[in-house]
Amino acid sequence: MRSQPLFLPRTPAEGRACGIEEFDIILVTGDAYVDHPSFGTALVGRVLWDAGFSVGIIAQPDATTEKDFTVLGRPRLFFGISSGNVDSMVNNFTPNLKRRSSDVYSHGGIPRRPDRAAIVYANRVHAAFPDTPIVLGGIEASLRRFAHYDYWQDRVRQSILADAPADLLAYGMAEQQMVAIARRLDTGEPARAIRDIPGTCYTMEVAEWRATHPEGVVEIPGFSEISSDKTAYARAFALHYREQDPVRGRPVAQPHPKTVIVQNPPARPLSGDKLDHIYELPFSRRAHPLYKKPVPALEPVQFSVVSHRGCFGSCSFCALTHHQGRIVQSRSAASIVREVTRMAAMPEFKGIVQDVGGPTANMYGMACERWDGAGACPEKSCSPACQTLRTNHRPLVEILRKISEVPGVKKVFVGSGIRYDLVLADDLNSRYLETLCERHVSGHLKVAPEHISPRVTKAMNKPDGSVFERFRDRFTALQQGKAKRQYLVPYFMSGHPGCTISDMVALAEYIRDRGLYTEQVQDFTPTPMSVSTCMYYTGLDPFTLEPVHVPKGREKKIQRALLQYREPQNRGLVFEGLRMAGREDLIGTGKQCLVSGDVYLRRSRPGPVPRQKSSGTRPGGAAGSGTSRKKERPGSQDLP
Repeated sequence: MRSQPLFLPRTPAEGRACGIEEFDIILVTGDAYVDHPSFGTALVGRVLWDAGFSVGIIAQPDATTEKDFTVLGRPRLFFGISSGNVDSMVNNFTPNLKRRSSDVYSHGGIPRRPDRAAIVYANRVHAAFPDTPIVLGGIEASLRRFAHYDYWQDRVRQSILADAPADLLAYGMAEQQMVAIARRLDTGEPARAIRDIPGTCYTMEVAEWRATHPEGVVEIPGFSEISSDKTAYARAFALHYREQDPVRGRPVAQPHPKTVIVQNPPARPLSGDKLDHIYELPFSRRAHPLYKKPVPALEPVQFSVVSHRGCFGSCSFCALTHHQGRIVQSRSAASIVREVTRMAAMPEFKGIVQDVGGPTANMYGMACERWDGAGACPEKSCSPACQTLRTNHRPLVEILRKISEVPGVKKVFVGSGIRYDLVLADDLNSRYLETLCERHVSGHLKVAPEHISPRVTKAMNKPDGSVFERFRDRFTALQQGKAKRQYLVPYFMSGHPGCTISDMVALAEYIRDRGLYTEQVQDFTPTPMSVSTCMYYTGLDPFTLEPVHVPKGREKKIQRALLQYREPQNRGLVFEGLRMAGREDLIGTGKQCLVSGDVYLRRSRPGPVPRQKSSGTRPGGAAGSGTSRKKERPGSQDLP
């Protein structure tokens, strides 16, 4: 077996230096090549190399020609194609559908990836090498594996497998799937015959599907039906959502006009030993030396550590249930310490471990006794109230202590968001929050209550606002006597399905009364494969089919403005929103007012403004989907 190189080859010359004339596998990515475990292409590439396969990297190819796609020649086994760490449409556009001027995953921050990158790259590769198998992977392919609502075109699109000339799709954290595919192809098995690997999707001819209709496969409403019937869309979503469990999940099929998409059940989570092995592969933690300018996304995560995968929070606006899953997989303390020890030996290391965490920082070591045998509960979300869920923070507190004792380490910070309801359920026993505030918070602790209205938090599947208040009180109490006070940085969201202007006025009042500052907020963006996006498109809760209020157009802009009511440029929209909600009492110069009622604003919208119905009369509903805060956590969608 070849030894691991400092960087995976990007050129024929680098390949020859490793003794490679023909690559087994070539990975194409929309990101710059950064050899760091937070970057999916590097992670999958290292795992494949470790399994005995030679791997070449084509990073950010020029999609206008085939030239860059042919630079490494034809791979012996297959091309693996990913748009990169982030869905290319999320990466290329703001929530207001304006094209972004920069890309943190690109060297120099210059945008280089095309829209719908996975499809564009697959077409280029297929044109150049029509007989070579193509495997799609990464977040863009993973979350577009079924027919889905596309916010950027405001319509339902087919599965990405129906649009791209690919043979297979590996979804979720795809290391196991990619190695299994490589081994099967290595034996000479045709790519189109590989139909039984967990965590993969494949296509089937419509005629074959009608003739065989495999037993045990859950058929969901097809593309033609859901693209014209929103109730059918909601039903289809609920059906495939319930099968996203590696223990109890069944295969799912969705007919399309020219093909049938079949999803195998999710792959089993990696064991702790396998997870340790992967993250201890010899990542250089640097951008490829070919780049003369830095890759901005590397700096915030270069000296961070992934301690676990998975999240049982099941927030409605997050698609992790369809990607990493609800079952938490944790690394061993010894492995994490070894990784930090290697980081500390790097000349660039300044003594600061930037983050220790996962999708939710404080789920490390947490587990449910049902997960191994029965999977996550199908009809309820995991919560601290569940008696079978272990919410002990002591293993995490111990890991933070051990990392802090590694020679060369000065500070260990927790930069990922924490789930505050888990802290309250266990803090008096583990003293986790106290430890965090004493040693592991640089000055600001990130938490994401998202909203304070009970109806909206229910729609988001987030803890009630009263839980955040109790956490805030506990945090404030821990600041007593500190020479240098720490601050909570709460994230709030506007425009979420189920949220009315009256709810946003209530949130603005909450922000005013608590003296909070909302410099960075999130305007809900519908992204594929989340409960919230289904709500946004259909106006229905997919699990109950009850109607949900969906803010769109001008109302969505008003909600965003209310979240930042102090900003001068928002005064007109805030004024309008307050009148719509019947809250003229908040217009004026008093201390409780959100906006002044000067003559300019009064004249800006002449005539009566229709009042919004009282939010208390509207039935509660489910939630919409949002994007990760890429600026805060560049690694939050860094998935293979």
